Amino acid sequence: MSAESYLSRGVSPTKDDVKAAVKNQDKGVFPGAFCKLIEDIAGDPEYCTALHADGAGTKSSVAYLMYKETGNYDWFKGLAQDSLVMNTDDLACVGAINNLSLSNTIGRNAHLVDGKAIAKVIEGYDEMIGKMADLGIDIKMCGGETADVGDLVRTLIVDSTIVARERRDNIINAANIQPGDVIVGLASFGQATYEDSYNSGMSSNGLTAARHMLLSKYYFENYKESFSDTIGEDKAYCGKFRLTDKLPGSGQTVGEAILSPTRTFLPVIKEVLDNYKGSVDGIIHCTGGGQAKCRDFGKNIRYVKDNLFELPPLFKAIYESGEIPMKEMFQVFNCGHRVEFYCNSEEAAQGIMAIASKFNIESRIVGHVEALPEGSDNEVVIRYGGEEYLYN
Repeated sequence: MSAESYLSRGVSPTKDDVKAAVKNQDKGVFPGAFCKLIEDIAGDPEYCTALHADGAGTKSSVAYLMYKETGNYDWFKGLAQDSLVMNTDDLACVGAINNLSLSNTIGRNAHLVDGKAIAKVIEGYDEMIGKMADLGIDIKMCGGETADVGDLVRTLIVDSTIVARERRDNIINAANIQPGDVIVGLASFGQATYEDSYNSGMSSNGLTAARHMLLSKYYFENYKESFSDTIGEDKAYCGKFRLTDKLPGSGQTVGEAILSPTRTFLPVIKEVLDNYKGSVDGIIHCTGGGQAKCRDFGKNIRYVKDNLFELPPLFKAIYESGEIPMKEMFQVFNCGHRVEFYCNSEEAAQGIMAIASKFNIESRIVGHVEALPEGSDNEVVIRYGGEEYLYN
């Protein structure tokens, strides 16, 4: 699968080259799980350990632009939540939700990003950890590293690493996804009960594409440090918006929408597993690879998604830029839902949607799983807007 609009800007949506590079590595104690799990770090045979690393990606470049345009350092704060959630919600897909230990890594160009910006990122970590504690999620900050690497980083990069231990009998193994499962999707947009403002659903994937497809040549002309010089002028900041422009169909500005902090689904997933664990065959986080991410899990199966959410305003604006076809949209962006539960019972599916509703998060049955002949490669079929898109 290729996504030309993304690849032309120096980003691989599916990271097939990376997958090829690591294909011979040990698959861990639960091969086929959403995250790699290894022998328990404490040596307990009833437990296993996950060590996970991820970050806010190029969303930090937009935070930098917003700071430069407004003088407000607060735009850096949300990057901590982005970086944290891209780890926690991956780990939640294997059932690792409790007693999370966090270390952060910040790389910056100190000529452009000063100590006040770093302080805001750290403040963002502390605030998010406190908010999760109030919801019964225990995350411990174990320190981190801030490196001045201006020769390598143009502005700022915010990454995190989390280690978690979990009982093996609590693990959710996506290798168990099977024909007949129904797929419940949780909306990435809206305002959850534990969020301070409306969330556009952007999360932390596809930011390179979103930034260059939406924002205008003004940023190319005034902020050369905000993008790679390997991107041609015809691909850099090709859109029609300034960050302070209103996003069509939304109460947010374009900058606010792009920088909406990545929503965590931890409170929902925790309650779902407390009540329906036996009926959940797998949980998928639709991050890198978007709605085709699920293709990597299970064997001999076709994922059919035929009841997706309508594109939220930010994704609609990206599509209407004319830079990206709809098939590629689903491959690069979550396009409206970011977490999927694969349920083997209708009762569980209804129960999960009721739990999501308690947190003011929209949900729906977005599709189902079908069988393919033994030895087949998995495939994803998306039906949307009267069209069908195949990913295999």
